Amino acid sequence: MKIMNITINTKSSKPIYEQIEEQIKDEIVAGSLKAGEMLPSIRSLAGDLKISVITTKRAYADLEAEGMIKSTPGKGFFVDNPDLVYLSEKKTVGLEEKLTEWVDIARKAGVTKAEAVDMLEILWDSEA
Repeated sequence: MKIMNITINTKSSKPIYEQIEEQIKDEIVAGSLKAGEMLPSIRSLAGDLKISVITTKRAYADLEAEGMIKSTPGKGFFVDNPDLVYLSEKKTVGLEEKLTEWVDIARKAGVTKAEAVDMLEILWDSEA
């Protein structure tokens, strides 16, 4: 069973179950979680994160509905065999949408392309 490295931000406007889903998806796409790998039980993950079992159950149910994980009665939850190319493309499209929004805001604020690139480089390097 894989030890999950999930961080919950209680100050985020994003619901906790969505934070869990997103982080598990990211680990699957990155290859940290591989097809067939066992996930912690709903109760175990809820205990580790100190959250409601209902919240963890919701995250797992959503992930299962998306084909990311599968449940085997009496055995637990396992990483399914999702289409990683599709998931990666979906993530790229989401990023492009956010960047498009950011570019629109920057243009309206009078930020030049060179200034925007400088900002991006500074932010990119500060997170390394």
